[in-house]
Amino acid sequence: MLVQIQLPPQVEYALKKLQDAGFSAYIVGGCVRDALRGETPHDWDMTTSALPQQTKACFADEPVIETGLQHGTVTVLRDHMPLEITTYRIDGAYTDNRRPDSVTFTRNLRDDLSRRDFTVNAMAYHPSEGIIDLFGGQQDLQNKRIACVGTPSERFSEDGLRILRALRFSSVLDFTIAPETAAAIHAQKDLLLGISAERIFAELTKLLCGVDAERILREYADVLFTILPDLQPMYGFDQQNPHHCYDVYEHTLHAVSAIPPEPILRYAALLHDSGKPAVFTKDERGGHFYAHAEISTEIARNSLHRLKSDRKTLDTVCRLVQHHDMVFPTPVSEKRLKRLVSKLGFEDTKSLLLLHRADVSAQAECHRAERVAQSDELLAMLDALAAADECLTLKKLAISGNDLIALGIPKGKEIGNTLNALLEQVIDGRLPNEKCALLAAAKAQFC
Repeated sequence: MLVQIQLPPQVEYALKKLQDAGFSAYIVGGCVRDALRGETPHDWDMTTSALPQQTKACFADEPVIETGLQHGTVTVLRDHMPLEITTYRIDGAYTDNRRPDSVTFTRNLRDDLSRRDFTVNAMAYHPSEGIIDLFGGQQDLQNKRIACVGTPSERFSEDGLRILRALRFSSVLDFTIAPETAAAIHAQKDLLLGISAERIFAELTKLLCGVDAERILREYADVLFTILPDLQPMYGFDQQNPHHCYDVYEHTLHAVSAIPPEPILRYAALLHDSGKPAVFTKDERGGHFYAHAEISTEIARNSLHRLKSDRKTLDTVCRLVQHHDMVFPTPVSEKRLKRLVSKLGFEDTKSLLLLHRADVSAQAECHRAERVAQSDELLAMLDALAAADECLTLKKLAISGNDLIALGIPKGKEIGNTLNALLEQVIDGRLPNEKCALLAAAKAQFC
């Protein structure tokens, strides 16, 4: 009995169009993998015996984008759905460990599938033929295993990024990595040094947000340190502190696992204690890490800059790392939380509290439950403040800089200082957030 995959009508149309023109065609790669796992594919890639110009001719009535003719790829737009169609091909040498120097088009589907990275990505499908699986991809899917097609060392030598892709798939899919593939990853990790930072950042981000990121970062720490060498001092670093039951790196892994799988939060958790080894001191009470947040922030900035992170991720992660060691008194103070919101805004404050919760959940058990409960109370309090829509930021203040200028306060730093002073009084309950009251207070104090 043939396995049946539910195809979108646009994909069925494209397969039939190529078949009617005398060519073979299949969906291939990740869309087959995801469909067999019961998930809806994000992209529908196709492979065909038709040469690129022949593919273009088949879809002469459709918008066609010449995505990469030299590599055999065109993209057909059918009812606004992009369909990437690539000619069967054999890759030439990979002298840059990234992309083939040349490709040779072929009429043989096996040639095309054999050049792909992992068995679970090397399956093809056609409704009338079912699954074409020449390298055991279905078995590896069933066993939840990532294994290279053919010889792992050859696959990684062709494109070093496949090392990180293997770890990413393992993290995201919660799959193990086949022993031969794992051995090659450790042995060839330095290939990643020749890969562009942008490609590394994209794969590492997906890896960090995977359900099994903690295991991957533990088992393949050497790979992580290859691309982020500033993190290596954390590995095995004994904190010698009664508040911690893990070394710095192991604590970090637990924190990563304990925070929601969003890129900024996962990077903040990964980097929040990276500066601890550099500032370690010890006395009769045990180990201390005074001012480690400042060094961690510097390491975070350097690491994300090296990865060519987007500016929002870099700035926000550094802000969170800088403030992550903030101490919240017991009982929790609503006034202090309001001041934090006025400084960071609601979004960053929530991220900081989530980082704080992940941090304390990875500490010694003696205080863990109490500190996690405090974090949960702060998060609930923050949600209540957001729902109440109180004035906690300058955007919500009933007056603006223009109102102060009209009052006669000179332009420049004094305007900002005045607005912040008024906001502080509103937060403390000493002033209502009303225009007349705020203007009167400003006039009395500064005019």
